Amino acid sequence: MNDADHAAARRELVNALGRRLDVSERTLSAIGAVPRHEFVPEPHRASAYDDRPLPIGHDQTVSAPHMVALMSDLLDIERGDRVFEVGAGCGYHAAVVAEVVGPGNVFSAERVPELAADARERLDRLGYDVTVAAGDAREAFSDEAPFDAAYLTCAAPDSVPESIVDRVRPGGRVVAPVREGSGQRLVRLTVREDGVDREDHGGVRFVPMR
Repeated sequence: MNDADHAAARRELVNALGRRLDVSERTLSAIGAVPRHEFVPEPHRASAYDDRPLPIGHDQTVSAPHMVALMSDLLDIERGDRVFEVGAGCGYHAAVVAEVVGPGNVFSAERVPELAADARERLDRLGYDVTVAAGDAREAFSDEAPFDAAYLTCAAPDSVPESIVDRVRPGGRVVAPVREGSGQRLVRLTVREDGVDREDHGGVRFVPMR
């Protein structure tokens, strides 16, 4: 596929997501602006605009576009908001969020050093000012808190770690897949001074948080 083919496939994807999802035009525009084919390995590039997860190596995947759109929309972010991402993966989700909040406002932690290095290089090459750190998200970017929002691209065991929730300001949101029983649920937490409000947004399937 050439650049024109990729652009056409991306427009088709955005149109399909617009029909399927109840998300904002801002979110759809962000999906439409990010060249997903640049974020997937060459063997899977022809499938970059299929609405499904794709392998990126190290037993990790890039989420399906509809899930990236849904999670980004649930964050309820706007230009200038500072966002903490847990699990950079290939960098695609961070790029979509960066399209919304602007340069210098996304901070991403990735536990696999090779993925972190690749995501950092890719995002920089494509012009996205995203800070990517290799390491445990429970400890990363503590000096950058508080954030306006945070999200996990991996499934938390039973609940979102307090160390991540604590880095989000009161009134901010945390969106994450969380393991429940034999499955997973997508939840949105709204951080309050005295705790969190929790909303359930359906069943999902993500790689587990490590």
